Amino acid sequence: MAQMTVLVTGGAGFIGSNLVDALLADGGYRVRVLDNFSTGRRENLAHCLSSIELVEGDIRDAEIVEDAVAGVDCILHEAALPSVPRSIKAPVTTNEVNVGGTLKLLSAAHKARVRRVVFASSSSIYGDTQVLPKSEDMTPKPMSPYAVTKLAGEGYLKVFADIYEMETLAIRYFNVFGPRQDPTSQYSGVIAKFMRVALEGGRYEVRGDGLQARDFTYIENVVNANLLALKAQALEGQAVNVACGEMYTVLDLISAINAAAGVDLPTDYCDARTGDIMYSHASIARAESILSYRPVVEFREGIQRTFDWYAGQRTE
Repeated sequence: MAQMTVLVTGGAGFIGSNLVDALLADGGYRVRVLDNFSTGRRENLAHCLSSIELVEGDIRDAEIVEDAVAGVDCILHEAALPSVPRSIKAPVTTNEVNVGGTLKLLSAAHKARVRRVVFASSSSIYGDTQVLPKSEDMTPKPMSPYAVTKLAGEGYLKVFADIYEMETLAIRYFNVFGPRQDPTSQYSGVIAKFMRVALEGGRYEVRGDGLQARDFTYIENVVNANLLALKAQALEGQAVNVACGEMYTVLDLISAINAAAGVDLPTDYCDARTGDIMYSHASIARAESILSYRPVVEFREGIQRTFDWYAGQRTE
């Protein structure tokens, strides 16, 4: 059986590089990566550069995008400017990358006759709805420029499926965490930052009262969902939630990290973050139906694996 060529946009990032590793480990794929290393890290790909084709460039550059999609069967589109706070500071740039870049990619993919595009969307599009769990048939209520850009990307995927008969799927990620998240960036996820605190013996900084809750999702679950999407039948522009279907508060998170690290560190509280939501909990029934998706790593095991990875990085 011939190998499928898969382009991973943003393949040097946290999620993208984990996808690259999984595709290579599967053995059934030729892997190409498009990244401009603005948020992705070269060291995430250093171990596999001889096994992939690397296209260095910006998703906003139409010519580079056309080169990247040439001869590709499927695309896992992870390239984006992430982070709600960053989008509030820089809404225009966030839109140019996340919406403009996605449209350029889809247009180039259509011209190149790429069969399938899987898009990294976000649970942030739901907003702060009180209805839980959050299901894909709910009306989106984005509360940040970042969330708006992800919803717009989903709209374009659906249009390209309907008009151009491209096979597309949007995967709404819920609070993904795991190895290779950068704890030093001001836009890092809370788990990466808390891991650093646990290792350095500092104090956890909690925005609000710590009772805000999330469906924290270990990276292996997201990677598995993307690989399932490459092989799934009847992708027609749908959106699916990918999470664990469980909800934990930020204080639960601190407790789990303390347990993983064998510490009991203090917590400071400060003002809640603009654009933040209180509760996020996913229904994963549609992902089960379309992708045969089930979480493979639960929350506490994921926290332990993540802590062990960060601890290992400090001893190398």
